[in-house]
Amino acid sequence: MTMTGKTATSKLILLFFATIALVGMCLNHAYFVTNAYAQNTWYVGKGVQPNTFYTYQIQDHDTNQGQPFLMTIYFKQFNSTGNYWVAPAIVVSQGKVYNGTLHLSDLDLTPLGSSKVPLEMRDYVSGYKNSVAWLSSFVPKPGQSLTAPYWGKIAAIGGSPVAPSGSATVNVPAGTFSTTVVSWHYGVDNSIYVNPDMPYPIKAQTFAATTGGSPPVQFAFELQATGHGQPPIPKSQVIAPKSPMTITTARGTYTITLAWQPETIVPNKPTQFGILFQDSSGNTASGVTYSFKVTDAGGTVIKDVHDQQAANGEGQQMVTFTKPGPVSAVVTVDSVSGTPTGEFVESSTFGLLVQG
Repeated sequence: MTMTGKTATSKLILLFFATIALVGMCLNHAYFVTNAYAQNTWYVGKGVQPNTFYTYQIQDHDTNQGQPFLMTIYFKQFNSTGNYWVAPAIVVSQGKVYNGTLHLSDLDLTPLGSSKVPLEMRDYVSGYKNSVAWLSSFVPKPGQSLTAPYWGKIAAIGGSPVAPSGSATVNVPAGTFSTTVVSWHYGVDNSIYVNPDMPYPIKAQTFAATTGGSPPVQFAFELQATGHGQPPIPKSQVIAPKSPMTITTARGTYTITLAWQPETIVPNKPTQFGILFQDSSGNTASGVTYSFKVTDAGGTVIKDVHDQQAANGEGQQMVTFTKPGPVSAVVTVDSVSGTPTGEFVESSTFGLLVQG
């Protein structure tokens, strides 16, 4: 072989190895980019494993009159045929315990119609969908980047889009977590805290869309506990509520606060109830006409009065109970400043306990 031929061959060999090296570098770069992107994305349900559970305290404006409740979801197993998680769930609300089995979509952990839950638990399942699983409408599988400038927009006029906005370390009963803050602004700041290794957000604080005043909480939640194995079902118990209690009417137009003295309600001793009426902005409502009805667990009416006046937004009622047990006090706003509430019932129901 001539010198010229050897030189050409050497160049071909060098070109061959250079091409291999370049291809390898491109493949490594593509793998790095793909892997980094996968690690930086999140969706509701990411990383969930069988035989694990998550317990949340949830407050949802449209559930249980906005009163907080506990919900535990146990991911028992995955149904590959139906492509959903079989997830027994436990709800604890004011001492009462409800349990059923949710079928949660692998796409976004929303409950499917095949879920098997008792009628009295369905409202709480809706509360779960409207709170802990709320982000599923923005980040279903395969998810979005935790550094993306835009996740979506809430169907409301005005306000900023839903998007990651920074990082924060949050402390909840389940522990301390590094999170990405997903936020939006509509009158006030709303925040949901996401840890990339957890299937649900860790914590949230959001508010109803209003044009002024202090907006009520739309939904809020915190992770209370997480672990492996099926959690036990607690026993129902009757819990005496603490004074005062504040409950928003169903439409969110008014907030009613009920306080009582003495705080421990007992039979054959008068209980003084104080009632405060406020509008959705937190201002005291004046010129209120209201009704006040108290019944026991068997439906027996203990007190039922109408056309009660709260000129300065504050009312007073006295009730003497004759026996122990759960009772229900319903406060209804009939009119404000002479204007009737109309066809909509603006009321709040307070569950109380007369102790023996």
